[in-house]
Amino acid sequence: MIGVYPPRWLTAVLAAGVLALACGLAPQSARATSITTPEIVESALSTECLDYNVIGICVWLHCTTFGCSIRTSVKVRHYIPELVVSSYENTGGNPWREIAMVSPPAGDALAGGQSTSEAQSDIQEHLRFKNVDAIGHPGAELFNQFASALGYTCSGAAQAFQPYFVSTLDALAWRSGIPETAYPEALIPGRRELGQMGSDLWGNIYPRSGFINQVHDYKSAALMAQRSADIVTREGQPHVYHPLVSSERDGFWPPDPVVEGDNDHRWQHLMPKMSRSCVVWPDRSPTDTYADRIDEAGDYVFALWGRYRCCRRRGQELLYHTGD
Repeated sequence: MIGVYPPRWLTAVLAAGVLALACGLAPQSARATSITTPEIVESALSTECLDYNVIGICVWLHCTTFGCSIRTSVKVRHYIPELVVSSYENTGGNPWREIAMVSPPAGDALAGGQSTSEAQSDIQEHLRFKNVDAIGHPGAELFNQFASALGYTCSGAAQAFQPYFVSTLDALAWRSGIPETAYPEALIPGRRELGQMGSDLWGNIYPRSGFINQVHDYKSAALMAQRSADIVTREGQPHVYHPLVSSERDGFWPPDPVVEGDNDHRWQHLMPKMSRSCVVWPDRSPTDTYADRIDEAGDYVFALWGRYRCCRRRGQELLYHTGD
């Protein structure tokens, strides 16, 4: 199952379906709370998430038949919206409206766990389950126009509407945790955990499945989103997915694979409440309840932004560069 990707037709189906919906060619979803593609596209216009900085210079060796010279270019660093990650309760109920309406049927896949609205007030349900879909961010074109006004910008690796991870297509691993339940990361306490040292543990990254023992629904959803991003930003993982990876080259330095607590990636909240800022989880004090981020239906949508560094190529060879 390693390296098995969703079929290529799925990307075309999703993109065509979303365009049809945007043109009014399909009925609106009956779901009471959802987010639409135009809202997601507009959310990419965030200067705070972009975090554009000039950080140094690149020095190039430029040679022609008449000789060689030294040229320089500005080195910049900024974030790019790459994935829209939906972490939701019921199979087939992606809160991204258009994706839910054009996604392939879930078949015999069942829901699991328990949403906040279903939990009894006097009994806290510890075992929770989330479906997760990680789809290429649809706002790339608008974002590029927005960011280019600030100066030279880097190119992201994500393709709009590409299904990088769909948990119903990865049902065996996502629902059983096989084979990752036997990995050292899953067996040794303290390894690969999302949370703050000594307190406010959101959960373990491994096994990267849809179940977690966690009483807090928002933290459960965030952890599942973190797990899916951990998968797709690496190659050769024992899951059904499409890798979102990019290779370093002269003048271009993409982010490393997602690691919890690392600033190479940040999360933007899109639903239930949209935010104009991006954070690294956990982003509040250990005593905070995150009550304002809880969705009663148990459905959440996040955008994953990756940090890129780049400079304009001005020669055949990069001699050196400055800036982190």
